[in-house]
Amino acid sequence: MDRTDRFLISRKPYAVDLNSLRGHRTDTPQGRNPYYFDGRINAVWFRRRRGVTVACIGDLWDLQHPAPADARQFLEQHHDGRHGGDCHGRWDGDSYWGNVTLEEQQRHLAILQPMLANYPAIPDGYDGWWTFQGAR
Repeated sequence: MDRTDRFLISRKPYAVDLNSLRGHRTDTPQGRNPYYFDGRINAVWFRRRRGVTVACIGDLWDLQHPAPADARQFLEQHHDGRHGGDCHGRWDGDSYWGNVTLEEQQRHLAILQPMLANYPAIPDGYDGWWTFQGAR
């Protein structure tokens, strides 16, 4: 992934919480690498669904070898964006979608509602914009 200060929704950018990187080492004795780091990082992003801009919250994941030293290295080593982010919640300005507890929905909405209202501002505590599409 590459970091850019310019927001272009067509480039599918993500804002990430650099303090949220988590993961574990997965041993693969029969693979060419002795292990992979199975990592996830919290992210938020905007997308258009049927002409409506929505705010999404979830995480980005990747299997990496070698293990990254920190969140920035995790993102810089993350090259495969085919699957995008794992969306846990989405706000379209009228309704919320997500299969999480009520407490988690409230936490999501506390981030997503002001995020959509202040489009395309990055929420407090997040760093962005990160995209899988390199500089043009």
